[in-house]
Amino acid sequence: MRPGATNSLEDVAGLRVGHAQRAGGGYLTGTTVVLAPPSGAVAGVDVRGAAPGTRETELLDPRNLVSRVHAVVLTGGSAYGLSAACGVVDRLADAGVGYPVAGGVVPIVPAAVIFDLGRGGTFRAVPDATFGTAAHDAAHDAAHDAARAEAADGGNDAIPPSVVTHSGAAGGSVGAGTGARAGGLAGGVGTASAVLPGGATVAALVVANPVGSVLDPRDGTVAGARYGLPGEFDHLRPPIPEELHAWHPDDAPSFNTTIGVVATDLTLTKAQCGKLAAVAHDGLARAIRPAHTMTDGDTIFGLATCARPEPGHDTLQEVLAAAADVFSRAVAHAVLAATTREDAPAYLDVFPSAQRKRA
Repeated sequence: MRPGATNSLEDVAGLRVGHAQRAGGGYLTGTTVVLAPPSGAVAGVDVRGAAPGTRETELLDPRNLVSRVHAVVLTGGSAYGLSAACGVVDRLADAGVGYPVAGGVVPIVPAAVIFDLGRGGTFRAVPDATFGTAAHDAAHDAAHDAARAEAADGGNDAIPPSVVTHSGAAGGSVGAGTGARAGGLAGGVGTASAVLPGGATVAALVVANPVGSVLDPRDGTVAGARYGLPGEFDHLRPPIPEELHAWHPDDAPSFNTTIGVVATDLTLTKAQCGKLAAVAHDGLARAIRPAHTMTDGDTIFGLATCARPEPGHDTLQEVLAAAADVFSRAVAHAVLAATTREDAPAYLDVFPSAQRKRA
C-alpha cells in the first residue's frame, strides 16, 4: 500500500476540495467544500457524537430516495455555519448541477459543523453563504478567478476580500479548521490517501476539533501517526519527558466536534458508503481519546465516485480497513499542520523535540 500522488482526498479522481476562511475582525472560522463529479457521488453518513450539527443527513439513509450528492460542506460556526451550504447550492444550481426535477435541478449538499464560536473574539462572527461560495470557487481555479472579478465589480454574491481561500491538498489552519482546537492544541484540516494493491484509492479529509486528546498518553506522540505508511511520519519521534511533563492543557468542559469525509473511487451502494463512514469512525477513535463524547458532534460522510467497478468481498474488506487508517492519518496531519495561535499552541511548538533534526 502507498499514498496517492498528493496524499489527499483529491487522489480520489473526480473529487475537488476548496477552503475559505476569515481570521481577524472578530472572526476565526471557515468552511471547507468537497465537490463531487457533476453526476454526483454515492453517499452515506455515520453520526457518533452526541451534539451534532448537520444538514441533509437523513436523506442519506439507504431507505430514502436520493443516492448521490453533489458536494459536502464541512464548516465552522456551529449551527449558524450551516448557512455556508446555501452558497454551494446556489453555485451548483447556477451550473445546472443537481438532482433533476421539473423546471430545473436541486443540488444535494449535506453538511456538518464544528463548534468554534467566539474563538476569534466575536460570538456571531460565523461562516455564511459567501464562505460556501468562496470555498466552492476555490476548488475551480477558473471559477475562482471569475468570482473574484465579480466581487471586484460588487456582484450580488460578492466574496468579501477578507475571506481567504485555498484549494487542493492544503491543510492545517485553513477552511473549517481555521479556529479548530484539539485537546488544547491547535487543530485543523488534515487529509491522507492510500492506493490499495488492486489499484483502488481510499482517502480521507478531516476537520480535527475534538475535546479529547490527540496524543498517545504514554509518550506524547501524535496518536494517529502510528498508522502512517512507510516514511510518512519518519520526521517525528517521542518528545523528551521534560516537555511532556510541562504540558498542562485546559481541561475545562468544551463544545467541540470532529467531522470529515472518507471516499473511494470504487462503485459502492448507499449502504456500503454508510459502512465506509462507520468504519472510519474507528480511525477517529484510534487518533482521539476520548471520542464521540456528549459535547462532540462527530460526523463522517462516506463517498464513492464509482469510477472503478464494484469490489469483491475481499477488496471491500481492504477498503474498509484502509478507511480507518486513512482517517487516523488525516487526524495526525491536521494536528501537525496546524499553526500556533493565542488560545491554542501547535504541537511542534509545545514539543519541539518531537521533530527529528535533519542529518
